[in-house]
Amino acid sequence: MSPILANIYLHYVLDDWFETVVKAHCRGQAYLIRYADDFVCAFQFKDDAERFYRVLGKRLGKFGLTLAEDKTQLLRFSRHHREDNARFVFLGFEFRWTVSWKTGKVILLKRTAPKKLRQSLRNFTAWCKTHRHWRVHLLMERLRAKRRGYFNYYGIRGNAKSLGYFYYQSMRILFKWLNRRSQRRSYTWEGFKQLLQEFGIPQPRIVQR
Repeated sequence: MSPILANIYLHYVLDDWFETVVKAHCRGQAYLIRYADDFVCAFQFKDDAERFYRVLGKRLGKFGLTLAEDKTQLLRFSRHHREDNARFVFLGFEFRWTVSWKTGKVILLKRTAPKKLRQSLRNFTAWCKTHRHWRVHLLMERLRAKRRGYFNYYGIRGNAKSLGYFYYQSMRILFKWLNRRSQRRSYTWEGFKQLLQEFGIPQPRIVQR
């Protein structure tokens, strides 16, 4: 289902139903956060969450939809119960509670989901293998756009370590495949870094506070 169709269809199937029916039967606060067909629900009380979890599949089934069992779970996610080590993935980010080393306070940490990070590196490897024979200036222009888009999405506060890891590993991958353009090695590591600077390849940066 495309994002546009999902938004139209699920607005009635899920959004309206949650606001008018689900919340009316909850004894505590309840929230729904949805993007296309990916969503997270939060409940103040466990029994409200469990009741919703039991009826959700039936609700979707009425409209010919099913839950993705491998992506659906019920968990206690609270700053007051960090011993549960609870975490979940939403829109490519992993969410978990941790203690800030600066303030000593409990904060919500968001980082690139490990599975998503590995997949991004696999996709980048495939891209390098396919396009390594392009003219260098065309390759670097496309790379600059790809990097800008990646950092604009994942460049959120608390995610610097994942951004740095992705940048370092992806540049090692690019270096490897550029040097396979011919039988003769094309770049030293220092020459490669100069190439990146010459074409203004973006460094990892936090763009969302």
